[in-house]
Amino acid sequence: MRERDGSYFLLNSDTDIKKKKKGIPKRWILMLLGFFGFFNVYAMRVNLSVAMVAMVKQPIVHEAFNSSSVACIELIKPIKKTDRLAHMPVSTGDFDWNTSTQSVILGSFFYGYVLTQLPGGNISEKYGAKWLFGIGVLITSVFTIITPFAAWWGVYPLIIVRIIEGLGEGVTFPAMSALLGRWAPKNERSLITAVTGSGAAIGSVVSFGLSGLICDSIGWPSVFYIFGIIGVIWTVFWLCLVYETPESHPSITEKEIAEIRQGRDDKVWQRSATPWKSIFSSRYVWALTVTHFGLSWGFYTFLTELPTYLARILHFDIRRNGALSALPHLVGASFSIVASIFADKLRATERYKINTIRKSFNCIGCFVPALCVGLAGFMGCQPTIIVGLLIMMMGFSGLAHAGCGITHMDMSPEFAGTLHGITNGIANIAGFLAPIFVGIITEKGQTIENWRIVFLTTSAVMATSGFVYHFFCTAELQPWGIDRTDDKTTNVDMSEMALIAEDTS
Repeated sequence: MRERDGSYFLLNSDTDIKKKKKGIPKRWILMLLGFFGFFNVYAMRVNLSVAMVAMVKQPIVHEAFNSSSVACIELIKPIKKTDRLAHMPVSTGDFDWNTSTQSVILGSFFYGYVLTQLPGGNISEKYGAKWLFGIGVLITSVFTIITPFAAWWGVYPLIIVRIIEGLGEGVTFPAMSALLGRWAPKNERSLITAVTGSGAAIGSVVSFGLSGLICDSIGWPSVFYIFGIIGVIWTVFWLCLVYETPESHPSITEKEIAEIRQGRDDKVWQRSATPWKSIFSSRYVWALTVTHFGLSWGFYTFLTELPTYLARILHFDIRRNGALSALPHLVGASFSIVASIFADKLRATERYKINTIRKSFNCIGCFVPALCVGLAGFMGCQPTIIVGLLIMMMGFSGLAHAGCGITHMDMSPEFAGTLHGITNGIANIAGFLAPIFVGIITEKGQTIENWRIVFLTTSAVMATSGFVYHFFCTAELQPWGIDRTDDKTTNVDMSEMALIAEDTS
């Protein structure tokens, strides 16, 4: 059968022969292009965090400071003996923005990002995710290119541009969840989603690392031009090479389709009615949402504010700032992929219940990072230890991807886009609340004591999310997750229950 406009028709003999041709697995093409898609959107999301250091005029810092209440200057040892921590000079930045204004600008992206999460997931399931994902990245790319012009125009135009970027990027994760729900084989689910999702971390790494170098060498506006143009070029490849479903791909083999469909209880994608009532009344969905919010709080606190912490407290220059801001995200991506491979292997053995696998990885991914970031708040002026703890924090948080990060697809492969839209939409409220919170705490001074409050708050939020997932969430396939009729169906027959039991074993 072959899909055409929601209907199906028999393949002719030429197409049958074509489908028997061997080549690179088409799901790998989707995985790699998805990786670079997230690479682009996160590079465009975080480059402002580094560029902000070069864009904003900085005050003169004097030498007499108390280490218990102010930033570290000559009281700390550099990471390398050859490095010297220079006093912060008067910046040649173009803008005179205080910390509150900077926090509002950094957080404004998430106002738009949150709004399109749920619509993005539902549109992906009903009308297709390929074009939605591509257009979302394209919008983000175009408005990234015009960011410098908006900044020169004024604070409010810059905020509006960042909100529009958020609107475009907001559909990407729900759309990808919907696509992978159709393309990812059951026992490759963790790995494929980890590889695509790690593009976000690697994009952050590259953006943090290169943005500092670009700002220091050819000026901060070039940061936005370069990453925006790369995003536009990627969109062309995505729209030409990616297809909505395995069955609609013109050159996929029947063997690969069988591999994708093996052991799965969902059928070929079709426009199904979303079981809104069942989803919103599910306590598991809300527990997953709380967990997602807690992890996002920790992630966005350091995604948007780590460059500021390194610059104002530890006084790293912009080149080293970018490199050290990038390193935790690189370690997090590596941990995420390794953990996902291990989780898939554990599931393939059929010796462990899916809940046991997901909750074990999630506990490590929440509690160890919470401990690390909490300890970092008490390290004072010891940059080697602080940076090491923050790297461990981001690294071990990558294990949560093999926990709560894939639970949307476990609950319902068909409605994974909608589920991700709900949880990610609410979770990304942290994207603007966290910078605002940091701005309020540090408005009276960039001090060690104020940043300790930031670290301890982050630690408490992440630990709470771990407890909520462990005691109140589940990774089992839900009865409404396989519903294809209407939103009123709340019961499943015995055969469907057998499928659920098999999935959770």
